[in-house]
Amino acid sequence: MARYTGPSVKQSRRIGIDLGSKTNAVKVARRLTVPPGFHGRKGTKKISDFGIQMKEKQKVKWTYGVLEKQFRKYYDIATKTPAATGQEMLKLLERRLDNVIYRLNFAPTRRAARQIVAHGHVKVNGAKINIPSYLVKVDEVIALDDAAQKIPSSAQLIKDQKYTPPTWLERKAAVGKVVSQPTRDHIDMDINEQLIVEYYSR
Repeated sequence: MARYTGPSVKQSRRIGIDLGSKTNAVKVARRLTVPPGFHGRKGTKKISDFGIQMKEKQKVKWTYGVLEKQFRKYYDIATKTPAATGQEMLKLLERRLDNVIYRLNFAPTRRAARQIVAHGHVKVNGAKINIPSYLVKVDEVIALDDAAQKIPSSAQLIKDQKYTPPTWLERKAAVGKVVSQPTRDHIDMDINEQLIVEYYSR
């Protein structure tokens, strides 16, 4: 199962925003102004239109933790629908099982959520699913097993009564349910998906 195993903060520094890969946002914020690399502190050159498009693509890719081949696959699927390509691509990414675990607040980061899924701690409609890229469907029930509920970070999040998941999801204790398809409004990140469409359409 291919995945990025390098330093996650390096990706945030490259983009210049916190991609949510670490729980300590304050620590990450202190390093965001310095790009990675030996010459990072010397500043950056003006970015071309192509560079802006690629940066937006990388931001979304790294946020959801997918590699280029899989990301392009989501784009290709989205182009075959009558709806706006960029929005459909984001909705597919939102439906990934690891993202749903994160959105249900069962894990502090998407990376942690991916690990929980990959280690076989998640059941969908009673069946164990260990594929982070699994796309959830409406009316499916997602639950953590007993072992996952004992993970300190997850146990603390599950007890958080103040957390409200996106309206396309419902949660009660360590069980969640998909009540509808996600929409563009459910994605609260600052993303210009049209730039990604332009990147792949060039």
